[in-house]
Amino acid sequence: MQIGILIAFAGYFAFACGDATLKALGDDLPIYEIGFFTSLFAILPALFTKRPEDNWRNVFVPNRPFLLSLRVLFGVVGMLSAVLAFTTLPLAEAYALIFLLPIFVTVFAAIFLKETIGWRRWSAVVTGLAGVILVVRPGFQELVPGHFAAISAAICGAGTVLVLRMIGPSERRVTLIGSVLLGAVIFNGILMVPTFADPMPFMGLLVFGGLCIGLGQTGLVFATRFAPASYVAPVQYSQIVWAAVLGALFFGEFPDATAYAGMALIGASGLFTFIRERKMTRWWQRTPLIRNR
Repeated sequence: MQIGILIAFAGYFAFACGDATLKALGDDLPIYEIGFFTSLFAILPALFTKRPEDNWRNVFVPNRPFLLSLRVLFGVVGMLSAVLAFTTLPLAEAYALIFLLPIFVTVFAAIFLKETIGWRRWSAVVTGLAGVILVVRPGFQELVPGHFAAISAAICGAGTVLVLRMIGPSERRVTLIGSVLLGAVIFNGILMVPTFADPMPFMGLLVFGGLCIGLGQTGLVFATRFAPASYVAPVQYSQIVWAAVLGALFFGEFPDATAYAGMALIGASGLFTFIRERKMTRWWQRTPLIRNR
């Protein structure tokens, strides 16, 4: 089990490095172009997640096409939202808002799935919202598109979780992973045409960022072969630490004490929500562990 958790830490560190690379590219290339190339190069490590019994044709032959299309839509929009968030906000601040995802899962489950939500999980929702106020401080600092993009990424991630609850048992892992990466390549490839810029001066960063994201996904898949997904998933909150370190080292980002307090509240509420979701719904046993945006 310890090996699986260590692999998960490495995988989430790879994700953080990939996200930091997206931030570094934000001033030089349009977001669609960044999304296209990083998704393209992320496919390479993801190839190793295919099981022997799977077939690459399964990517194009889903058992539940409509729901898989929703998963692809949430994945692509969430990815683009995350790119915009990372390129316009401090890394740690962007992660803090994106980690509202479990809270949105709770709210959406109550609205769309008619799940009964107890007072403990609603308290976690309120705590998370209080953390957002401390991080964003509306009225005291300027709200930029990145704030809304980060929340959009969280909402898309929550939508992905709900869809995966329904299709996780019926679709192969290669279908769930491959369809989103291919969808991102096609969607971004079309939208980047009007604003296409020469990517060659930044190709090294694009390759590195894409490989990091692909390695992160591959790490999660292999981590769950050595440890239960319920132990691996909470490790994702280590990304806030990685983001604070990478932001300070490479971008000169130093959030103040109030922002750190808000991040701590969001992280605590998200972890508590995850634990309660795990006990109440047992979704982690039937949903493949893949990054939800």
